[in-house]
Amino acid sequence: MINVGIVGYGYWGPNVARNFHQTPGAKVTAICDTDQKSLCRAQADFPDAELVHSYQELVLRTDIDIVAIVTPVSLHFEIARLALENGKHVFVEKPFTASGAQAEQLIELADRKHLKIMVDHTFLFTGAVNKIKELLDNKILGDLYYFDSVRVNLGLFQKDVNVLWDLAPHDISIMDYLIGLPPTTVTATGVSHFNSNEDVAYVTLYFPDNVIAHLHVNWLSPVKVRTTLIGGQNKMLVWNDLENDEKIKVYDKGAYHDGMMMAYRSGDMWAPKVPEGEALKKEVQYFLSCISNDITPINDGRAGLRVVRVLEAIKESLKWRGAPVRL
Repeated sequence: MINVGIVGYGYWGPNVARNFHQTPGAKVTAICDTDQKSLCRAQADFPDAELVHSYQELVLRTDIDIVAIVTPVSLHFEIARLALENGKHVFVEKPFTASGAQAEQLIELADRKHLKIMVDHTFLFTGAVNKIKELLDNKILGDLYYFDSVRVNLGLFQKDVNVLWDLAPHDISIMDYLIGLPPTTVTATGVSHFNSNEDVAYVTLYFPDNVIAHLHVNWLSPVKVRTTLIGGQNKMLVWNDLENDEKIKVYDKGAYHDGMMMAYRSGDMWAPKVPEGEALKKEVQYFLSCISNDITPINDGRAGLRVVRVLEAIKESLKWRGAPVRL
């Protein structure tokens, strides 16, 4: 039995706790939060778990094997460092850390202690992303041209980070997984309408082999949109994550130069079957398997570091109102 301690029982923590609890071979042993109302909810959900107010108390327990960190990013480094130093595997909400330097320290510490880090890039475990990965790996789309994502909604405003550090890690981690190469250059623009944290932002990322990506993230949209377009030499696809049935549509459309002028191709559209199932459940099961079988997760600390490095480049470009920043 692998014993799990949950640090943070706010918005996402209950989902993490539930999935560890429901996974065979795991037990939620202790839950920590500084808010008494959150602890009361945790007690109702997990009456057998011990409740504590201090993450130090939880991390220092000898009966905890995994510490799941579901807190603001400003706390990730200290909690993860203490957990690793005390021999615990770490499951940590995105983004991994507040800086690349912090991520590097945690990776080195985990390697030295022979422990696993998993960064909660939940979308990597969705049926849609896995189907897109399959299409790309099998060259159904041909050579990749572009990745264009819109992730907008009304809220939820965060106190400690801007819209980019809140929403963009989803798309950056998806691109990292699908494209398989880090971007070479980033440009970003954004504005804040209420405080110092940008609430609307646009990012362009340049990759090797003439691949380009664009992200639009927004806390001030009247409608919720979760749409990604991926264009290839042979085919193109649209992924609408809000669709219940046909989440992915592949279009046999494209453009080419016939030697004299541009020509266009238009064929069929088809919607591949997308595997169902809760992504977080698959992710938790995978983490337990990685620990049991000594496997490096696809969303390990180094994957988290790559995302944080892009976020840092975005931050620098924002500061100079869209100036290109090389990675």
